[in-house]
Amino acid sequence: MSELIRIPAPDGVAAAAQYSHVVKGTGHFVAVSGQLALDEAGGIVGEGDPAAQARQVFENLRRCLGAAGATFDDVIKLTYFVTDMAHMPAIREARALHMPDDRLPAASAVQVVSLVRPEFLMEVEALAVVAE
Repeated sequence: MSELIRIPAPDGVAAAAQYSHVVKGTGHFVAVSGQLALDEAGGIVGEGDPAAQARQVFENLRRCLGAAGATFDDVIKLTYFVTDMAHMPAIREARALHMPDDRLPAASAVQVVSLVRPEFLMEVEALAVVAE
């Protein structure tokens, strides 16, 4: 049985309700739960503003990856959940602050009817593999 390390609330990320933000497994596999535009205290950032929400989502992803000893260079897959595909340019712009175009991971984008609360415009999850 592999040993899993669960990190419910990395530094700088609001505590999770009923899930872990990060799970690191044997083989140096890291799964980061879908991140929303929440600040450290759990308040929404950028209500109605896709660019502000995307920047906060990627900042939360950075913090979650860091809690597992990973960086964006270790990310092998991103999954985007958006309430409107028109938000994808804002996501790409925020992603570019952390990941150069020549180092992009595999990705999927899914338009959803809604997220956990109506004020959220996007959620992004990540899978990473870290070296020893």
